[in-house]
Amino acid sequence: MKKQSCIWLSPGDRATLDGWVADRNSPQKLVWRARIVLMSAAGCGTMAIVRAVGKSKRTVGRWQERYAAQGIGGLRRDASRPGRKPPLSAAVIARVVEMTLHEAPPGATHWSVRSMARAAGISHTSVQRIWKAHDLKPHLVKTFKLSNDKHFVEKVTDIVGLYLDPPDKALVLAVDEKSQIQALDRTQPGLPLKKGRAGTMTHDYKRHGTTTLFAALNVATGEVIGQCMKRHRHQEWLRFLRAIDRAVPRSLDVHLIADNYATHKHPKVKAWLAKHPRFHMHFTPTSASWLNQVERFFGLITEERIRRGVFHSVTELEAAIRDYLEHHNANPKPFVWTASAVHILEKVARGRQALESQH
Repeated sequence: MKKQSCIWLSPGDRATLDGWVADRNSPQKLVWRARIVLMSAAGCGTMAIVRAVGKSKRTVGRWQERYAAQGIGGLRRDASRPGRKPPLSAAVIARVVEMTLHEAPPGATHWSVRSMARAAGISHTSVQRIWKAHDLKPHLVKTFKLSNDKHFVEKVTDIVGLYLDPPDKALVLAVDEKSQIQALDRTQPGLPLKKGRAGTMTHDYKRHGTTTLFAALNVATGEVIGQCMKRHRHQEWLRFLRAIDRAVPRSLDVHLIADNYATHKHPKVKAWLAKHPRFHMHFTPTSASWLNQVERFFGLITEERIRRGVFHSVTELEAAIRDYLEHHNANPKPFVWTASAVHILEKVARGRQALESQH
């Protein structure tokens, strides 16, 4: 059996421990540690101390030994405890990062946490921690395309200038058509959203035809002039230009930002524009639709009204689009453009440089 611990207390240590016990603001762990030492110094047996402080024999013995070895300071702090598993070495972490960045797993295009864990011989949770610490996300990929337009710089400068410094006595409209909007009906009714369960809809659908939304976004106010038409030829484009002409006060010039779709440059369209000199066309660079703010509006209407909608006919789809336009224009908010032309061109130049360095 373990021998009874003999502890001798100096007057200073006794006064300190008595103070801990008497002070109502002392942390409780210091109070019961002090009582163990004080009772041990008073000659109390181990079982009496166990009953008095409500701790195990092992705990009582540990703090008797801690005081004997380290004094008052040993009672103030807890001993450090090693983790259940040793931490990963720097070499292992570096190897995981190197494989993630420069290697591909056998038979796959990118790593998963479990395939990397098998290859590196560590747990998948360790892989997750390494990727998080180094901001690595192999499961994500972003798409891009750099424009090869010979007049890219001039067009970017022109359009961004319209956004940041629009001309006086003029209206800037971002225009385009969202073609082939399908009136989709689900083959079976879905279930509504409820607590603990998302709303449901079948993956298959019935097609009931398509429509095209022609839209002109007022860059200054966020209002949208919109029309649905069956097709998107130059005839429909001319009809929409006439609608814009009727909607915009005669005292204002009209600057239209559009993409390079052939319909926008049809000879009959050019002839109509020549007869209406207040209209000025500004074409975005090829492969640069992100410069046209109306694309952002198309994203909103798709997400908020079309994608999860159920339409039994094209007429019903077009009614839903008109209803969305009406609600949008009741409280319009413009998209705020902040990037300067210089910032955009510098970013594109860095992208080209990065691509060229890889090939």
